[in-house]
Amino acid sequence: MRRVSAVTIRKRLVFALLAGITIFMVIGLRLGYVQFALGDDLTDKAQDLWSRNIPFEPERGKIVDRNGVALAENKSAPTVYVVPRQIENPEEAAKKLASVLNITEKKAYLHLTKKSSIERIHPEGRKISFEKAEEVRRLGIKGVYIAEDSKRHYPFGKSLAHVLGFAGIDNQGLMGLEAFYDKELSGAKGSMRFFSDAKGKRMPQMPDGYAAPVDGLDLKLTIDSNIQTIVERELDIAEAKYEPDGAIAIAMNPNNGEILAMASRPSFNPEQFQKVSPEIYNRNLPIWSTYEPGSTFKIITLAAALEEKKVDLYKDHFHDSGAVEVGGARLRCWKKGGHGHQSFLEVVENSCNPGFVELGERLGKKKLFEYIRDFGFGQKTGIDLQGEGKGILFNMDRVGPVEQATTAFGQGVAVTPIQQAAAVSAAVNGGILYQPYVAKELIDPTTGEVVKRKAPVAKRRVISAETSEKIRFALESVVARGTGRNAFIEGYRVGGKTGTAQKAKDGRYLENNHIVSFIGVAPADNPQIVVYTAIDNPKGTIQFGGTVAAPIVGKIMEDSLQVLDVKPRKKQIEKETFWNDPQIVEVPNFKGMNKKDLSLQLYNFKLEVEGSGQNVIQQSPEAGTKVEVGSTIRLFMN
Repeated sequence: MRRVSAVTIRKRLVFALLAGITIFMVIGLRLGYVQFALGDDLTDKAQDLWSRNIPFEPERGKIVDRNGVALAENKSAPTVYVVPRQIENPEEAAKKLASVLNITEKKAYLHLTKKSSIERIHPEGRKISFEKAEEVRRLGIKGVYIAEDSKRHYPFGKSLAHVLGFAGIDNQGLMGLEAFYDKELSGAKGSMRFFSDAKGKRMPQMPDGYAAPVDGLDLKLTIDSNIQTIVERELDIAEAKYEPDGAIAIAMNPNNGEILAMASRPSFNPEQFQKVSPEIYNRNLPIWSTYEPGSTFKIITLAAALEEKKVDLYKDHFHDSGAVEVGGARLRCWKKGGHGHQSFLEVVENSCNPGFVELGERLGKKKLFEYIRDFGFGQKTGIDLQGEGKGILFNMDRVGPVEQATTAFGQGVAVTPIQQAAAVSAAVNGGILYQPYVAKELIDPTTGEVVKRKAPVAKRRVISAETSEKIRFALESVVARGTGRNAFIEGYRVGGKTGTAQKAKDGRYLENNHIVSFIGVAPADNPQIVVYTAIDNPKGTIQFGGTVAAPIVGKIMEDSLQVLDVKPRKKQIEKETFWNDPQIVEVPNFKGMNKKDLSLQLYNFKLEVEGSGQNVIQQSPEAGTKVEVGSTIRLFMN
């Protein structure tokens, strides 16, 4: 054999040494790169493989009224989670769990053996009571966890239901404000984190983690819950009394577009929305329903005629024979035989259809419809609620003499209640059309700071302040002397207008089936509230707006003015009385009288004396207040 030289051997050893050093350097560099450059990322990925997250839902933002009263809030409701790989005896665990959650053992077993890292028992284990959650804890099943969760609670029940809407089982907004402001109300989820190996066993050497949820923003509304309660009460009374097909009411601040109350019937409980038809909870009637307005629309015609100086309420007169011929059609007044000779102020007071046909003719087609559109009809108001309608106006190409005439007194056009409220607010507030809105502020629940605030949006001026003042006086006359007398409030200057509109079906008007309405404003000299109410097909009564709707609006305004702290005034247009009206008298001053003085007087009141003293130191109502004969006066003795 040939011997290898020592030089060759040394070369091979050096080569092997260099190769070894190179390999070890590559390995070392790679390990260093993995350790220092990729270490955190790989550790996070490993922890993700080992970790199990039990979610913690954020607190959904509350919805409160303008005074901070909660209208929608959260109630704690635990949810049951399972880590299937940690369940040691699925059959036994399923049997125990099924008995507590009222589900079948088969369904419980499927949850406990499902091939997933973590499983939520749905729906039986979701948003359960504290008592039920404690029962689950006492079972002591390894791998079964209770996570904090919440569900939506509406303290006022059906009140404001269509406006608030509701949230689903995952606390996602599904309707109303809950849906419109879902992103702001929702917040961000948190979680509790623990670690387990491939077999699902807890890894005690790894510390658990917790990421706190971020709560949603609170939503403050323009709604006043006290006025809302008044509106709901009056609609409940009307529903029981007249059994209508439907009813709506809107209370609005005419000076900025803020909605103070909004309600409709039929209603529902937002926490039990599944129990009613979608046709009920999907239709917020005050912004969705579209119908002929009837005589409440005459306010727009009147505003246009006054602004264009086409009429003087005192100097101009009109003779109403009971009907008027227009384009071959005979348009009748609601009063058989008509109102005879009258001033145009009396035309407004009497809601005389032929008189408003005359105003429409004086304005002309183009100018009349120009004002109608300027007042916001035929377009959405832009209120921050879902499902708003925009109404229906005649196409100008199809407006002939008859269409022009009927539009002038509110027939042949279709409007929404919110359009009516916004337009009349513009007519009485000095002439500015405001965009109605419900949401006022978004507030950080932790700091209480306002994150976002909505300011009133003035769309445009539609009439002058002088014209608006004339309209307020005319509407006050309607309530004191005309068809709106049932909305009269002693001590307050109240204006308003009645409306009675036939309902149409298949192109024909229905017999004895009307939507009766009334829109009121108070105080008439300094408007603070506009209230619109419409009752659809009231039963067992004469279907007139002045008979059915006016008293409802009168009562809503009377109580709401007290909520708004608007003081009564003695100066108002005296109410014209009829023989069947209740007799009104002024309360005398009883303060300082003793029991003997009281016994010697003859009063048309019932006196209710409280206290054991001899002299009157206080009375209710106060002296000078006008009340019905036979009313009770409470006297407080010293």
